[in-house]
Amino acid sequence: MTDAAAVFGGGARRPGAAPETGDAVIDAALRDLAAVAPEDLDGRLAAGEHVQRTLQSRLADLGG
Repeated sequence: MTDAAAVFGGGARRPGAAPETGDAVIDAALRDLAAVAPEDLDGRLAAGEHVQRTLQSRLADLGG
């Protein structure tokens, strides 16, 4: 298993806090996901889908 802090380049962070990538758009989407209550499954699904779309968009931007 990979340590999230190592993947995202951050140091230690408090549990439940969104990782920071250094990309403002991605970081905002991750904060939105982290802010949704764990028991709000519909909200978590919607926020997770938003993160996925955001990541796909940013990766497409890198493609050229």
